[in-house]
Amino acid sequence: MPIQSLVEVDRNHLIHPVVSYRAHEARGVTVLDSAECVFLRDIEGNRLLDAFSGLWCVNTGYGHASIVEAAAKQMAKLPYATGYFHFGSEPAIELAAKLVEVAPASLQHAYFTLGGSDAVDSALRFIMHYYATGRPSKKHFIALQRGYHGSFLIGAGLTALPAFHRNFDLPLATQHHIPSPYAYRNNYADDVTLIAASVQALEAKVAELGAEHVAAFFCEPIQGSGGVIVPPVGWLKAMREAYRKFDILFVADEMITGFGRTGPLFASQGEGVEPDLMTIAKGLTAGYAPMGAVLMSDAVYQGIADGGDASAAIGHGYTYSAHPVSAAIGLEVMRLYHEGGLLANGQARAPRFAQGLDALLAHPLVGDSRHRGLLGALELVADKDSKRGFDASLKLPDRIAAAAYRNGLVFRAFGDNILGFAPALCCTEANFDMMFERLAKPFDDVLAQGEVRAALKGGSGFGSRVAA
Repeated sequence: MPIQSLVEVDRNHLIHPVVSYRAHEARGVTVLDSAECVFLRDIEGNRLLDAFSGLWCVNTGYGHASIVEAAAKQMAKLPYATGYFHFGSEPAIELAAKLVEVAPASLQHAYFTLGGSDAVDSALRFIMHYYATGRPSKKHFIALQRGYHGSFLIGAGLTALPAFHRNFDLPLATQHHIPSPYAYRNNYADDVTLIAASVQALEAKVAELGAEHVAAFFCEPIQGSGGVIVPPVGWLKAMREAYRKFDILFVADEMITGFGRTGPLFASQGEGVEPDLMTIAKGLTAGYAPMGAVLMSDAVYQGIADGGDASAAIGHGYTYSAHPVSAAIGLEVMRLYHEGGLLANGQARAPRFAQGLDALLAHPLVGDSRHRGLLGALELVADKDSKRGFDASLKLPDRIAAAAYRNGLVFRAFGDNILGFAPALCCTEANFDMMFERLAKPFDDVLAQGEVRAALKGGSGFGSRVAA
């Protein structure tokens, strides 16, 4: 189909996620055509270095023949197998065992979903079922401001981003939020003080609600869609121990941080944290097919299994849960992380990634650089001293992202003056050199725009930087 025809058909028929429908109609779709390694190619032939791994998910990079082969082999042998009526498939059973083997030791069971949002909603339903017998008053959930836990009806209430609440009657009365561990936007003296403030905030919220009413705390070890908020080391463990004291379940949402994104296979392992439940997706299949999972402790599993009438079915399931093709892909992806060396390569390349982001702190537009492993962000400010951001009407992140696209680079532009980066674990030193070379020019190009210079503290005083 000709490019313009694709654009028109998309405009007329395909609904895109999390976008202004009218804005998308006016702009038109960017059609991606192919990909290999860390590069995308659009339908007009532009070759783009993908510094965001699709949507935080293509951790392996594109075009691994072994993944395609695993999918094709399983599709030819058994393309679908229901998990209902006591049926199962070999790849799904093996993947469940593999995940339990490599996950924190507390997690002994796996329930497969189609992706991240339904994994969160599955976890919520499992928790409600767990407490229904014996402690039915435990129906309240606590999460973090700026957190993201999907867009399903219940989980979107734990998400603390306005777009996911607007016109959906969320959050629910049983869903509560405490402050994000957002170091750059707070004035804590040090990391210890920030961690103590987070613990104090959760203790106050639990006291307000009553521990007998609180079922679980959900958190991302690093907040992704809220702006890549990287808490200090020790924060996750402190929060986990605080909730243990109150007999409240601790749920680690590792959709983004899982599968080598922050260094270890799971970010929880970096601090020796053992959650009661963990939700995962994205890097589980590296985006090659839809799949997510809830990993569950044996205590929670046994509590659900024995709760009430032990002979009654647990009324939760999906047609495509434990899909054999997705599971086969997941098994090969797991092999690539470990035997294939991707996990080790990601760890080895993390210092180069950090150095590239930190170097941009010298640029007039950048106020903060934050990162862990191969997950990072730059925050844009108009005034470095006061940390004042740019007015939203300037759409500065979008300007930089558009200029970067023209220069052969894609990443995530958040609406509140933040740029997000999540390169694939297969990236080489040369890939990172190219990434930061291609990022420098868009910053200078946008800085040269009159309305951007006018918004900066000192106005046109940065003209010498542009001229250089």
